[in-house]
Amino acid sequence: MTWIFNNLDLILELVGVHLLFAIPAIVLSLVISIPLGWAAYRWKIGGAALLTLIGLLYTIPSLPMFILVPALVGTDIRSGSTMVIVLTLYGIALMVRSVTNGFDSVPPAALKAAEGIGYSPRQKFWAVQLPLAAPVILAGLRVVVVSTVSLVTVGAVVGIQSLGYLFTDGFQRGIIGEVLCGIVLTVVLALLLDAACVLAGKLLLPWTNTPAGAPTETAAKAATTAKADVQ
Repeated sequence: MTWIFNNLDLILELVGVHLLFAIPAIVLSLVISIPLGWAAYRWKIGGAALLTLIGLLYTIPSLPMFILVPALVGTDIRSGSTMVIVLTLYGIALMVRSVTNGFDSVPPAALKAAEGIGYSPRQKFWAVQLPLAAPVILAGLRVVVVSTVSLVTVGAVVGIQSLGYLFTDGFQRGIIGEVLCGIVLTVVLALLLDAACVLAGKLLLPWTNTPAGAPTETAAKAATTAKADVQ
């Protein structure tokens, strides 16, 4: 505890840096994964190959990825850009399948109803498919959040500052309190961002609070809410 109180400024700085890496990567993962997941959903045969190819990204160990990305895009291995790109790639590898599964989960009856009332493909996507796929996409996003927050710490091995610095520095200097502080804060950040996702889901997806026994009403609420934005 003495070490923590004596280094509060360093800890707060590392928390801020950790979030500056994690949050943009999470947002980019979501934004990029939606069109990729939609493409995999629309083109079934090619989509399976696309999902497999993207999923392979997650099998690449993190340390080689920190070497591969700078070699391909020309960034410095210790730069924040490298960290965000690596985290985004891992996030996409996890997120795209969730997006595809989300679109697959949309009830066919809701799609037929949208076509029956004359929705264009664009209106059907924004007013029906995306809103009804959103709960599954949100579940996938929560996985990405936890994964991304934890992966940020790996950057400390190649010299990128984050809460992972507390791990490496604490081990090297034999300060257990520093190591435990890094572990606890990483877990707390992951839980806080996950809770923020849950809260955002309740605020932005009110139709998901409908009882499971009323799917038709759920679809109607989703379409009504989203249609106003489309029009």
